[in-house]
Amino acid sequence: MLDIKFIRENPDVLRKAIEVKNAKFDLDALLAVDKEVVALKTQLQELQASRNAHSKKIPKASKEERPALIEEGRKIGNEVDAIKPILAEKEATYKDLMYQVPNIPSADAPLGNSEEDNVEIKKSGSLPNFDFKPLDHVEILEKNQWADFEKVSQVCGSRSYSLRNDMVLLELAVHRYAMEILQKKGFTLVSFPAFVREEALYGTGHLPKGRDQVYELPEHDLHLSGTAEVQANSLHAGEIFSESDLPILYAGYSTCFRSEAGSYGRDVRGLIRVHQFMKVEQYIICKNDEAESKMWHDKLLETSIEIVEGLELPYRVVECCTGDMGDGKVRMYDVECWVPSESKYRETHSCSSLHDWQTRRTNTRYRDSEGSVKFCHTLNNTAIATPRVLVSLLECHQKSDGTIGLPKALQPLMGGKTSLS
Repeated sequence: MLDIKFIRENPDVLRKAIEVKNAKFDLDALLAVDKEVVALKTQLQELQASRNAHSKKIPKASKEERPALIEEGRKIGNEVDAIKPILAEKEATYKDLMYQVPNIPSADAPLGNSEEDNVEIKKSGSLPNFDFKPLDHVEILEKNQWADFEKVSQVCGSRSYSLRNDMVLLELAVHRYAMEILQKKGFTLVSFPAFVREEALYGTGHLPKGRDQVYELPEHDLHLSGTAEVQANSLHAGEIFSESDLPILYAGYSTCFRSEAGSYGRDVRGLIRVHQFMKVEQYIICKNDEAESKMWHDKLLETSIEIVEGLELPYRVVECCTGDMGDGKVRMYDVECWVPSESKYRETHSCSSLHDWQTRRTNTRYRDSEGSVKFCHTLNNTAIATPRVLVSLLECHQKSDGTIGLPKALQPLMGGKTSLS
């Protein structure tokens, strides 16, 4: 969400943002309904002031004058009652449109229409060079009885998976490894429920546009969250911090759910695109300062790179173009890890800066050193998400004898083992 005053005064800036983000947003409809709301509010205020002034005349009026004054007051009241539902309807339209306003991308963000236009800014790690026929992650899991796909899908539906034995421990170790790094960096570790209320999804911008990606439990007025960013973002809704309270750093650990609507037929094999997964999300609330936001954005990216390098995975970093970054993003990077069976890098981490686009939705503010109240800035980035990262981990570290080598960083968390078989 943006400031309506900024939108009124800078329509051309917003039109450009809509264009480069392919946002499909009707700015003219917003500006028109905004004018209607302002006009109706002004009319309502004038009528209410007139009614209040009129009511003061009645006690002072003569017996003969009172009936006419009462009738006139009734007419004013009827006008007020007629305007209120019209105003409520216009305000609802206005609010819905405001929730869909895209953020202004950074001038440094690359222009483009899709992920094909993202810009590679770093590549690191040697791609594995196998002297044997490597297996893909599903073959590795099934050969070692580390996962079940067929039976569990009969019980739990398509795109389900069930890890077994050492793979359960490996998944836990990966999350423990990431959380230990974050805790050393000053992040507060938080375990979040998967359930959220609808307003929390509006708070991050996952609604209203992303409704087809969210599982709903309407009988309980709850939804299943797709990332701990949703829960963390609304923890301080309506609060006003002192500047000295910032930044706030959360490492949110939660079960996540996404319907993956629109992806049928793509990436359905194994662990690539599942409905339920586990994730540790980095989330930051900082003061309203572009330089500070950029500093934290860089630090979030550095932390994800540190985690990936600790897992000894080849990776690359891309900066997402304007058409691939999403409505709320000012700037965005993806970290992608190598998947040998596909001969391609796949996104495992998504690092975003949103400035005050989310905090205007949640009304999360702080009082600066001069006493002014400002909206905070927010940023987020994946620390680790499973099972997707296990795809790269298993395929890149497989050995000719069928074992899976464990990165040194994970060995203490796996009982000292150096490999799995």
